Amino acid sequence: MARSENKETAGPTAQMVAKLARRLRLRKGWSQEKLGKLLGFSAGAVSAMETLAQPASDDMLVALEKVLGEGMGIFEEARPFVRLEKYPVQFQDYAPLEEQAVVLRLYATLVVHGLFQTEAYARALIGGGYPPLSEQRVEELVEVRMARKALFDREPVALIEVVLEESVLRRVIGGAEVMRGQLLHLAECARRRNVTLQVLPIDCGLTGEHAGDRGGMTLAETPEHDHLLYLEPQDESLLISDPAKVSTYAQRYAKIRAQALDPRASLGLIEELAGDQR
Repeated sequence: MARSENKETAGPTAQMVAKLARRLRLRKGWSQEKLGKLLGFSAGAVSAMETLAQPASDDMLVALEKVLGEGMGIFEEARPFVRLEKYPVQFQDYAPLEEQAVVLRLYATLVVHGLFQTEAYARALIGGGYPPLSEQRVEELVEVRMARKALFDREPVALIEVVLEESVLRRVIGGAEVMRGQLLHLAECARRRNVTLQVLPIDCGLTGEHAGDRGGMTLAETPEHDHLLYLEPQDESLLISDPAKVSTYAQRYAKIRAQALDPRASLGLIEELAGDQR
């Protein structure tokens, strides 16, 4: 159900879309019900979009472009900006960098990295967080998280390296069936030519110690070949460009990779754990 507080938090692009869609609808003399039928949405959904109780979804923006766009491309151009406004505030500076990155090096310590999550896993994870979110907000966050997967098939292709701690694979999120689907998805991702996936085993290191005990990290290389570091502790975020600091984390990441299982052994472990979830 749409929530009234969304009207207060809707971003400027969502506000522009709402005003423009309403103006174009009224110019054509259409009711919200008629526009809804043409879009494939209910009249209530159109009303929620126009009043910002529920900003336009990506699917609605695609439909608005076809029905009301008049060849201007405004609704199509608004899609990435509306999507950006739906992200948590702490993620909004990093999201465009992720979309454009030529190389990503990821280390995840608690849960599967967002880029590699299935829809069911993401929904269980987001819905089970604290403070509790409305169902509408959960679905909104799931939608934008799934949209990030476009990076995998983007041209030019992005090279993605990810190291997951073994505990991430063993921590059941959403129940056995959801977790099995997540593990099978990871196995599928590991077979992509532009992805290198490794698992850091629980018993890594000579006596169990490892270089990644300070938490997860993301190292990104931009199209201009700048190197950036992104950290997200709790609900805060840090985007670091200082070359010395980025270099230190890059060296730490290299050490973590060296302590991880090789890609073939990592895939074997993931497939084994997926079988255990049956």
